[in-house]
Amino acid sequence: MWPINRSYRAPSFDAGRGATWDWGLRTYVMGIVNATQDSFSGDGVAGELDKAVALAKDFEACGVDVIDVGGASSRPGADPTPVSIEKERVVRVIEAINAEVALPISVDTTWAEVAEAAFNVGATVVNDITGFRLDPDLSSLVADKGVGAVLMHNQRGLEHHDVIDDITAGFTASLSICDSARVDSANLILDPGFGFGWSLEQNLEILRRLPELTHLQLPLLIGTSRKSSIGTVLGSSVEERLFGTAATVTQAICAGIDVIRIHDGFEMRDVVAMTDAIVRQSDSID
Repeated sequence: MWPINRSYRAPSFDAGRGATWDWGLRTYVMGIVNATQDSFSGDGVAGELDKAVALAKDFEACGVDVIDVGGASSRPGADPTPVSIEKERVVRVIEAINAEVALPISVDTTWAEVAEAAFNVGATVVNDITGFRLDPDLSSLVADKGVGAVLMHNQRGLEHHDVIDDITAGFTASLSICDSARVDSANLILDPGFGFGWSLEQNLEILRRLPELTHLQLPLLIGTSRKSSIGTVLGSSVEERLFGTAATVTQAICAGIDVIRIHDGFEMRDVVAMTDAIVRQSDSID
């Protein structure tokens, strides 16, 4: 039996704006809109609302399931973004996208203040790269709003033992925070944090061992798109990592991932559709 056919603690996820994701039937896709000037992938659209909306429309046209808007760079070595600036960036972009695109919108932030402002202008999911472990108010906000949340395990600055044990420990800590705040587990998605504090070898090991993370019986998301590990293996620039990204996405889906976070919508749409056709049981394929 394929690991993607496992039973979940909750069979579906309310992504907002009328979108319900039924786990196990197909892979869902999160499209990235970086409302920054210093994105590692070179696609930041800070202050350029027309570009942000155009990108969101492209994602909608190619069948992406949710738009993820972030206003602070998470690349290694990036200067911290003041919360006020991050909030201003995401609010402007989310407002503009929300007016033109019917898709759910997630806000990529670690701060309750930013998330609340984003929810007020139409976001329905928060994507936190610290797994609620930085801002104690964010978990309470999610519980109060009843919205969805992606919780990442971030290995930066932590002692390494074993990749799966380390990720599981991070997930356990985040889920304990959720229990204390009374966050509904049906609203949660877990992200192992590919590229966040790991070496090249450890990132590749994560991809190989993804099935070991299904024991928590919660849906899993991964973001490998254009990451430096792909560039190191291939000796390629950010702009040349499309096929490497496709290989990691295929592996992740085969290993049990439910949601992928990507930059290249039209190309990854085909990768996801073909991989799903191979590994998922479906009555809709002739």
